[in-house]
Amino acid sequence: MKFRKKPVVIEATQWDGTYTQAKMLEKELGLNTLGMTAHPPSNRVSWWSIGTLEGGHEVSHFDYIITGVKGEHYPCKPDIFALTYEAVE
Repeated sequence: MKFRKKPVVIEATQWDGTYTQAKMLEKELGLNTLGMTAHPPSNRVSWWSIGTLEGGHEVSHFDYIITGVKGEHYPCKPDIFALTYEAVE
């Protein structure tokens, strides 16, 4: 059988790889950071893991952080995001 995804509007933010934005996203979205390797002089993060419904997931630079239909958060690679979602007004 084949299935079609139900149309659902989600919220998402693309992470730029900076420590500043990671901390802002933690606060604004209420993300559960499980671990992070930050380099303050350059404001860069080389590793970031957030809690999701399925456990810890690594967030890479330029991944989108999606807020799901139950308020959960999870990362999504930019190419998958572009194939799956389109902007709404």
